[in-house]
Amino acid sequence: MQPTTLSPKTSPPATRKVRGLRWWIITLIALATVINYIDRNALAVMWPGIAKDLQLDKEQYATVVGFFMVAYGVGQSVSGRIFDKIGTRLGFALSITVWSIGAALHALSRGLLSFGAFRVILGVGEAGNWPGAAKSNAEWFPGRERAFAQGLFGAGAALGAVISAPLVAWLYQEIGWQSTFVIIGALGLLWVIPWLIINKAAPKNHPWLTEEERTHILDGQTPADAAVPEVALTVRQLLGYRQSWAVLASRFLLDPIWWLFVSWLPIYLHERFQFDIKQIGAFAWFPYVGAAIGSLGGGWLSGRLMRTGTVNRARKTCIILGCAIMLPALLLSAQATTPESAMLCIFFALMGFQVAIGNIQTLPSDFFSGKSVGTLSGLSGTAAVAGTLLMTTWLVPVLTRTSYTPFFIMAALLVPLGAVALLSLSGTIRRLDTPAA
Repeated sequence: MQPTTLSPKTSPPATRKVRGLRWWIITLIALATVINYIDRNALAVMWPGIAKDLQLDKEQYATVVGFFMVAYGVGQSVSGRIFDKIGTRLGFALSITVWSIGAALHALSRGLLSFGAFRVILGVGEAGNWPGAAKSNAEWFPGRERAFAQGLFGAGAALGAVISAPLVAWLYQEIGWQSTFVIIGALGLLWVIPWLIINKAAPKNHPWLTEEERTHILDGQTPADAAVPEVALTVRQLLGYRQSWAVLASRFLLDPIWWLFVSWLPIYLHERFQFDIKQIGAFAWFPYVGAAIGSLGGGWLSGRLMRTGTVNRARKTCIILGCAIMLPALLLSAQATTPESAMLCIFFALMGFQVAIGNIQTLPSDFFSGKSVGTLSGLSGTAAVAGTLLMTTWLVPVLTRTSYTPFFIMAALLVPLGAVALLSLSGTIRRLDTPAA
């Protein structure tokens, strides 16, 4: 019997196309962000038990948070440059591998120095998530969808915070804090597998992308100057634009509001209302539901406003709206006398924060091309960490010695300062790195 041969005219099987592939990509990034926040928040949730086991106090907790924030701040700028150099596919795989190993190593901690060292590894790795997400969104989404994509990413942070408190509290009760760190560290390593399979290439060359979606993505990214080659600006060149300083200043002033609650909400519940770890797990997740609503709602509203207006109007409207929600909620939080009323006020504060910050985080891709987005996003992340170190790591232990009222008043004061800095420096939001600009 003669072997069967293919006719010379026979074509190889066509590559299977995946509709809506860009939404698969952002879903994976959102899932990575969920894991990011589980790994990040675990220490705060379990701190009352860890502190008792290892004889540590609140000032030492603040020092450990400081180790993380310094590493996270340096890592933001470094990661932004790395993502611009090696791309989002390898950049994310590297970032989440480093932070997952760092999270698991917490199980070996025996005191302040070891906790600090492992928080440094965690911080360096986790820093890549934010500039990486901004750069990926610039690659995979047209301008009018970018804020909603950023909202999905932000919702991942909120969802991670929602999940982390009850999940970590339950794991702590069942297996202790050392084994909990090992389990949550393993989650990120598992994530790398589908990421490398699905995110094979950028939209221009991805074999699974339908031509319709490819056109939708690429034609909608720079509609006013699609024929202009992308420019990779240096850090010095980026800092020559006052619009870059608008992003840096607003994140320096506003991001500490988020970190006040990420780092200190469980401690606040423990000290203000004498909650144990089980009670912290039952209460601390609720405000982050508001954050998730704000992330999705702010992104959706920005995209809707862009259909009938400009990028400038859409972004600024959402940022002002978010600040208008935040300010009264933070002032009311300072007066809360029950855990229920405190969680409700913080719910609205974090909702407003996410409405504003999701739009601020899209500004690098509004101002500059994809080759510069990761760098500016990383620099703005470093600015955010600098503000956070000053406000949350060094001031909180001093401000909260007798009451948490100054804690909330400080957060409220940052809101108008951040809004004024952004609006006064940003000018009209538009692409800047083109010959016409």
